[in-house]
Amino acid sequence: MARRLFNLLHKEVGGLHEAAYLLGFFALLSQVLALVRDRLFAYHFGAGHTLDVYYAAFRIPDFIFVSVASLVSVSVLVPYLIEKIDRDHAEGKRFIDSVFGVFFLLITASSIIVFFLVPVLIPLFLPGFAHDPMLKDLVTLTRILLLSPILLGISNFLASITQAYNRFFIYAVSPLLYNLGIIIGIVGLYPYFGLPGLGFGVVLGAFLHLIVQVPFVVHKKLLPRFAFTMSLTSVLPVFIHSLPRTLALSANQIATFFLVALASLQSAGSISVFNFAFNLQSVPLAIIGVSYSSAAFPTLSRLFQSGERQKFIEQVVIAAKHIIFWSVPVVVLFIVLRAQIVRTILGSGSFSWTDTRLTAAALALFTISVSAQSLVMLFVRAYYSSGNTKKPLIINVSSSVIIVVLGYLLLILFERAPIFHYFIEALLKVPDVPGSMVLVLPLAYSVGVFVNAVFHWYIFQKEFTSFSAPVLQSFFQSLSASVIMGYVAYLGLNFFDDVFDLNTLPGIFMQGFCAGVLGIIAGVIVLKLLKNKELDEVWKTLHRKIWRVKVIGPEQGTL
Repeated sequence: MARRLFNLLHKEVGGLHEAAYLLGFFALLSQVLALVRDRLFAYHFGAGHTLDVYYAAFRIPDFIFVSVASLVSVSVLVPYLIEKIDRDHAEGKRFIDSVFGVFFLLITASSIIVFFLVPVLIPLFLPGFAHDPMLKDLVTLTRILLLSPILLGISNFLASITQAYNRFFIYAVSPLLYNLGIIIGIVGLYPYFGLPGLGFGVVLGAFLHLIVQVPFVVHKKLLPRFAFTMSLTSVLPVFIHSLPRTLALSANQIATFFLVALASLQSAGSISVFNFAFNLQSVPLAIIGVSYSSAAFPTLSRLFQSGERQKFIEQVVIAAKHIIFWSVPVVVLFIVLRAQIVRTILGSGSFSWTDTRLTAAALALFTISVSAQSLVMLFVRAYYSSGNTKKPLIINVSSSVIIVVLGYLLLILFERAPIFHYFIEALLKVPDVPGSMVLVLPLAYSVGVFVNAVFHWYIFQKEFTSFSAPVLQSFFQSLSASVIMGYVAYLGLNFFDDVFDLNTLPGIFMQGFCAGVLGIIAGVIVLKLLKNKELDEVWKTLHRKIWRVKVIGPEQGTL
């Protein structure tokens, strides 16, 4: 059994849809564990101040990770590694040692410096905790979590080596182990160590994320060795090349950093509500957006480099159509079934009905931008595969500035304009619920992401004029089916209201599940009547052996 597992992890794997479904499958497994993690958090803490401290402790380490560790991301290093290792294994090893040496010094030095500056940085970047009674706990937890960007950064570095050899399963397992470590921290370490135990669980998860990469890298004799003599001439092009990618890919994550800072100034539980809703909307985003954009990336790179421009745009069109095909119905179902989703996944223990209503409302606001987020990922990788890093950088940074500024302005508007205040609460069915001000933050995020997607689409269409027509046709078909799907699901909720006991978890789950199934059946019938091509392609793909594909797995994006 152990040998078969070892062979599976080290199996070389390598069509677009097959790769995306394989990535989506592992993303689903990882997200299931993430939902278990969040349910445990909700059960033990609810959307309260203690959990606010936990989530706030991630902000500074996460900033280091997305700004420094992303310099050696999979998408940057893999092409360099393939070129050098294929030419000369010894040259490839020297290149690995040099890049690792510079990166290790950079990430370690950043974490050590920040370790001593944490008491100064927290009041600056999280002003709501400046005079908080739990400030000391927040400082301690942040310092523990500073180990995570180091471990995950090294893990992403090793993942570049495993992906260069198409060992996709190794990296696909890593996020599962990361979430498993966090769960161990909640269940096993928190009862003994308190809040620091949660931090130790995160560090354990990061260590497991790293250690699973090591055996294969050792087997290939490519385990990085820290060398004091480093070839800066070979390292410098990598970091110059990766810098705009790092800024572009991390821009939205940095925007959330500032949104959490704004949430820290609001009532207790605001940061927790924000993070719970963000994590829930990340499930369809990871399964659809990340999977399709990552699966398309190596193929797009190969097609553009070989000069096959027409096939390149055809591949982007196919990926965009299938992202829309999957994400638009999911968006509608998440909005209609938001209360059932939140109550089923998080509704236990200390997680109150007020917490449920606020989180469900925030989830609806986040979810409306899932299709836009997924398309942005595809556009960015399409530009990267063509060697263009400037356009995604400008657009992503601009949209992130819009998110932060809009978040601040909407908070002022919510506070000073009663009509806007009442409109948001009435629209999301949270009238007079304490802490509803936090809802303007996911609204700002989604508006900024929509602006991002529109700018990317407009500029991409100017360069590739055949892109929009087929994608828009698919969009209108999917939107039509999704509207009917959502309406049927809404009617189903009302019908099953009297069928199941909504005072119990099974009753709430069955109400949402049965309503969702009815909606999906209605949506599929509409797509069939519209002769939707994506529906036929999905059916054909599911009849193939999707594990026989070669893909590059997505790297860890945040802590």
